[in-house]
Amino acid sequence: MAERMSGTDRRAQVLAIAAKEFAEHGLHGASTEAIARAAGITQAYVFRIFGTKKALFLELVQAAFARVSDGMRDAGEGKTGLDALSAMGAQYFDLLADRTGLLLQLQGFAACGDPEVRDVVRSCFARMWDTAEDGTGLEPVTVKTFLAFGMLLNTGAAMDVEQVEADWAEGVRTWIRPELFAHITTEANR
Repeated sequence: MAERMSGTDRRAQVLAIAAKEFAEHGLHGASTEAIARAAGITQAYVFRIFGTKKALFLELVQAAFARVSDGMRDAGEGKTGLDALSAMGAQYFDLLADRTGLLLQLQGFAACGDPEVRDVVRSCFARMWDTAEDGTGLEPVTVKTFLAFGMLLNTGAAMDVEQVEADWAEGVRTWIRPELFAHITTEANR
């Protein structure tokens, strides 16, 4: 029998359990039955809280992207240009410790064959792009390169490259210095 919790606490508990389940198994492989069992509630109660499995997944994916965008925004506040980008990059690097959140982002990308998921993920990615572009004032090609490195870090975290002792894994883990982006401009990209 489930322990008595407030609705807010129960919702938070289910979100934490579901985050791990969806991060590991994706939208279609995750089991709401397993989530309910781990929370000590019925599957029907999970659906009463979130409506559908997809709605639960989308809430988690949006939260995972928001943590990154909000963290980048906060880190870059009061800075511009490469200084802002450097602060955002350091924050992004720190967020790699949240492997579940990064896997949720990747599962969101993987589920983009579903138009509803694709629309939500596009919106989340647009917010991340806007955070980097508006927060730095840098050119789109620089923002693109910055986010491309970020996506490489995401895949590295998904592969748990911290546990791999190989030159390629060390290359993925290498800290990116803001000076790398100084020459990446629209003019240089012509």
